[in-house]
Amino acid sequence: MTDLNFYQLGVRPLDAVLPRLLDKAVAAGFRVVVRAADAGLLARLDAALWTFDPASFLPHAVDGPYAADQPILLTGEPADANAADLIAVVDGVIPGDLGRYKRALYLFDGGDEAALDLARGHWRALKSRDDVTPVYWREGDDGRWEKAA
Repeated sequence: MTDLNFYQLGVRPLDAVLPRLLDKAVAAGFRVVVRAADAGLLARLDAALWTFDPASFLPHAVDGPYAADQPILLTGEPADANAADLIAVVDGVIPGDLGRYKRALYLFDGGDEAALDLARGHWRALKSRDDVTPVYWREGDDGRWEKAA
């Protein structure tokens, strides 16, 4: 069973939200893969992981020779070189087999109609599956996460 958390961004951009979620995931013992086909997006997220908190460090890699050793892997590849048990979907592409992950995060810009429509379609398709437990979170005006019904 995979816990699937949809995160509708409203106030902060992905670059600000994802590092904090990944920090919590790594602290909880997860190995994470962040998969996106856009190399520019991966580069932005790589920079965000280096700079989001000057007092901390999130060990990660963008593919390459040390990818298997890192608790966070940013990649455009379908395979998880770091044996991830959590996937973060940041570009709207959900892998066919979520069952190998304990948790999945699906982050999207709630102000982007195309991203919102895509997320709604994924939500409808996934909410009735027996192998996932979907939960929908919406970022409020104050930046706090509110669980949606």
